[in-house]
Amino acid sequence: MSFAATILTLYPEMFPGPLGVSLAGRALERVDWTCETVQIRDFATDKHRTVDDTPAGGGAGMVLKPDVLGAAIASVGEGRPILAMTPRGKPVTQARIRDIAAGPGVAILCGRFEGFDERIFEAYPQIEQVSLADIVLSGGETAALAILDACIRLLPGVMGAPDSGVEESYENGLIEYPQYTRPQEWEGRTIPEVLRSGDHAKIAAWRKARSEEDTRLRRPDLWDRYSGDRDRPASGARRKD
Repeated sequence: MSFAATILTLYPEMFPGPLGVSLAGRALERVDWTCETVQIRDFATDKHRTVDDTPAGGGAGMVLKPDVLGAAIASVGEGRPILAMTPRGKPVTQARIRDIAAGPGVAILCGRFEGFDERIFEAYPQIEQVSLADIVLSGGETAALAILDACIRLLPGVMGAPDSGVEESYENGLIEYPQYTRPQEWEGRTIPEVLRSGDHAKIAAWRKARSEEDTRLRRPDLWDRYSGDRDRPASGARRKD
C-alpha cells in the first residue's frame, strides 16, 4: 500500500515540487507514495471564492475562514493523521515523523496570511498543530514539503542502505557524529586517525563520543533530554543511590 499524502493548500502548483526529483521523485514514480492536492479555494461558496477575512477584534492581515477550511478538511476523509502547519504548533520530532511514515499516509493543512480561525481546531480536535521550527514562513507549503520529505525517505525501499535512516541526527536523541571522506588530506587537514584505523569498536566509540559532545555543545536542549533519559531508571527498576 502506498503512503498517501494529501495537501490542502491555496497553491497546489507547489507540489510535488522538489519531491518530484531524486529519491522522493523515484519513489513517486514507483508509487511508493502518492501526492494529492486539495485547493482550499474550491470550497468557498461566494462568487469571489473568498477564503479569508479580517481578524475579529482588529489587527493586521487576514485570517483563513473556518467554514471554508471545515469543508476542505471534511473532503479528505478519515484514517490518516491531519497536520496543520502553524508557528503556534508543537515542534515536530523525528519520532513523530517515524510514526507517521509507518502509517497509511498524512493530510497536511497549509496556513497562509495570519493563520487559521481557532474554531477549526475546536471542531476538528484530531488535527495536530505542528511547527517546523521557531521561524515564521510565508505559508505552510514549504514546511509541508519538509515534513513529507522526512517521511518519504523512511519508507521501505526509498533509501539504498537499510541503516541510512538509523544513524542520523535525532534518531537516538543526539545529533549525528561528523563525517569525512577522501581525499585523506585536504588543505592541511586530515581525516581523524581513528577513522582510518579499521578498528570498528574504536570507531563506534569515537562516533558516540563525538555525537554526545557535539549535542552537549550545540543543542543543550537535546542534551538535557538525552542525559535525563539516560539517568532515569528503567521501568520496574530501582535506582541505587
